[in-house]
Amino acid sequence: MNSNHNRTSFLPSRRSWLAQSGSGLGWIALASLFQQEGRSSAADTAHAQLRPRARRVIQVFLEGGLSHIDSFDPKPELLLRNGQTIPGPDEFQSNNGVEAEKNPEWERARGIAFGSPFRFEKRGESGLEISELFPHLAKHADKLCVIRSMYGDDPAHQQAVLLMNTGDTRLIRPAVGSWITYGLGTENENLPGFVVLYRENQPIKGAENWQSAFLPGTYQGTSIDTQHESVDQLIPNIVSPVTSMHEQNHQLRVLTQINRLHQQSGRQEDDRLEARIRSFELAYRMQSQAGNLFDLSQEPGWVHELYGEGDAARQCILARRMAEAGVRYTQVYLGGWDHHSELRDGLSESARSIDQALAGLLQDLAQRGMLEDTLVHCTTEFGRTPTADTNAGSTGKDAGRDHNHRAFSVWMAGGGFKGGFTYGVTDELGWSAVENRVHVHDLHATLLYALGIDHERLTYRYAGRDFRLTDVHGTVVHDIFS
Repeated sequence: MNSNHNRTSFLPSRRSWLAQSGSGLGWIALASLFQQEGRSSAADTAHAQLRPRARRVIQVFLEGGLSHIDSFDPKPELLLRNGQTIPGPDEFQSNNGVEAEKNPEWERARGIAFGSPFRFEKRGESGLEISELFPHLAKHADKLCVIRSMYGDDPAHQQAVLLMNTGDTRLIRPAVGSWITYGLGTENENLPGFVVLYRENQPIKGAENWQSAFLPGTYQGTSIDTQHESVDQLIPNIVSPVTSMHEQNHQLRVLTQINRLHQQSGRQEDDRLEARIRSFELAYRMQSQAGNLFDLSQEPGWVHELYGEGDAARQCILARRMAEAGVRYTQVYLGGWDHHSELRDGLSESARSIDQALAGLLQDLAQRGMLEDTLVHCTTEFGRTPTADTNAGSTGKDAGRDHNHRAFSVWMAGGGFKGGFTYGVTDELGWSAVENRVHVHDLHATLLYALGIDHERLTYRYAGRDFRLTDVHGTVVHDIFS
């Protein structure tokens, strides 16, 4: 599907007519129609024969690399071999051991087996095995669909994070949330369709993780630093201290007229100008709703008790409020998972900081009847090695794990996915995904499918070719849907 061509085939005449008919508030009122046009041109064909299971997504990103071996993928064989020297992944081995040992990465891969210091137990009616790290989340085991056989392309944080968020490890590409809002739009014209929540420090690669790249700028993620609690700090300048809404209305009307005149002078198809016009209109409309949306004091006491205390709790409550208000894609960044040393204490602390918040999010959504059509997706950029990271200089009880892109775990809840279900297998030590392997491209294709989008047909023509989130890859994992 050439969606860019579809958009240009019918939009100019309507835009020209509207621009000539007075602009002003009439244009603001019709902005939602243009948003629906964007959805139609981008996604109608991709939606043609698919049944959407979810309407919105809340993605929780555990930045740093959560250890699958210590969380959702138990390895009893690794415990039995704890302290022994073990070889690296199969791909480093060959029929000639001498050749294998010449590989410089071989020595880094092989090492001392480090069995998980955390117990795994069967949880819920499904018997889903979850580490003791997540006692609150474990109560919702029957809601979780865990993919244990994830793998990526690169063990470096920068590349792995970008791959998970944009589908490419190095090139400038639109974020997953940008693709989804391009295809579906937002359910609330007074709010952005794609919102990013982080605390104080942006994740590695910063705004590249939520950029729209060559998609129109209106689909870029709106990032919010949740270290602040007051609305005016969360969203600076959301309300003008010197200009009334009436005066802003007049200013916007004049600015729109000027931009439309500029657009008529041969710039009808300039997506950058259109995105700028829409951003001014959205900023004006947000004043009526954003203040209440970010004011967590409006939440009753039982909600705060459900989610617990801390940054993760505040971010997860905000994410639920975003989904409830019609934001299509909300991304929550929770850092602190890069445990090269002192894994026992470090991972325990990280897990404790998010466990109740994630459990509260699932319970809250379920109680409100939202989990059925809300896809909660918890991911990380890669897994960890089954060996102690000797490069970090720590062994024994202070040991940690190195990066491992050959195997990691993610989970989904709601959105039509099977609950209490695991998919895929890693080898007996946790080095590599070996059965029903799921690449990041496959995961993206599957997430789009859950939203009713055919990943092969949601495209955008740029620089002479049709681009898509999964590029030329991706296979939908049908077996994990209920």
